[in-house]
Amino acid sequence: MRADARKNYDQLLAAAREIVARDGAGASMRDIARQAGVGFGTMYRHFPTREALLEALLRTGFDAMAARADDLEASSAPDEALVTWLRETIAAAHAYRGVTASMIAAIEDPRSALHGSCVAMRSAGARLLAQAQAAGLARNDIDGTDLFAFVGALAWLADQPALAPRTDRLAGIIVEAILMRDLRNPGVMPSEPSSPVDG
Repeated sequence: MRADARKNYDQLLAAAREIVARDGAGASMRDIARQAGVGFGTMYRHFPTREALLEALLRTGFDAMAARADDLEASSAPDEALVTWLRETIAAAHAYRGVTASMIAAIEDPRSALHGSCVAMRSAGARLLAQAQAAGLARNDIDGTDLFAFVGALAWLADQPALAPRTDRLAGIIVEAILMRDLRNPGVMPSEPSSPVDG
């Protein structure tokens, strides 16, 4: 990319980061171009679709969460790694209001500009979940797709003004359910159910 084109690209991303964070995924493309100080044609040469712009904004954060899984896997207990990654990923998905629908759609569409980053993020979470399951610290009846769905659902919840204050509490409930902890005694794993008595 030529120096002037790179400058325009960086200015567009900087403007988009601010405006999308403020106005959400439906932010005006014209407003972004105007704030970046470039023409609308220049905007569309760099980002021909709204999804392409969102992909550029989200890819860095999502790829960072995939890499973060490697760090957590190496440095934390399996259950702690999973919980930390899940909470940080929810925050990353919520960084730009209204992107949840795009994120969920992209995971099912290999042609989507967001597909690769979303798949990498889902795979990272699945790996941490499998590690916790192998250690007997997480329930075995969920998978990486379920975990990705939790991220999407909680990020969507955080977008709703009336429900956003409940996000942390509900995230905690989901974490406790994933880790099979006794909600009456946090940190204590439930005992094995007793076998039914014959007769």
